[in-house]
Amino acid sequence: MHFIEPGMPPIRILTAADASAYRSLMLEAYEQAPDAFTTTAAERRAEPESWWIKRIGSAVGLATSLGAWQDEQLVGTVALEYSAKPKTRHAALVLGMYVQASQRGQGVGLALMKAALAAAASRPNILSLNLTLTEGNEPALRLYRSVGFVTWGIQAEAIRTDAGLKGKVHMSLALPMPRTEA
Repeated sequence: MHFIEPGMPPIRILTAADASAYRSLMLEAYEQAPDAFTTTAAERRAEPESWWIKRIGSAVGLATSLGAWQDEQLVGTVALEYSAKPKTRHAALVLGMYVQASQRGQGVGLALMKAALAAAASRPNILSLNLTLTEGNEPALRLYRSVGFVTWGIQAEAIRTDAGLKGKVHMSLALPMPRTEA
């Protein structure tokens, strides 16, 4: 599945063949934006290739990762995690959002979020998306609000950063109900 937005790098669902590029980009993310993630670069660097392949997922499994490509290089990514539990199958988790610094401010993040929304909406029975972001990450907060996410709570002192303890902002987005034929 490809997501084309005029003037934007092409976005597509990542596959196992993209594991090396995905690992490299995400390790960059953990290094460049350590406060945005609850995992450290050192923790993820230790993961075997099989972990990265599982994290990428597939269009039909319990995880789907999307990537924005510029000149054959992965420059941005976002992932969706789906629940296998019957009581929580209706909601998906948005995670691992990152755009390289050279690509920021050009709409790549927005295009990735729109692609993630489309991917989630294409799955049967997904009614809502949830995410967290680190308190104080105003660019991410603006991006998520721009596509309709609303804040419903803040977990105080959720992560320890070099700057001290920071909260995690919890946000949700209700997807449109699927239309049924009359």
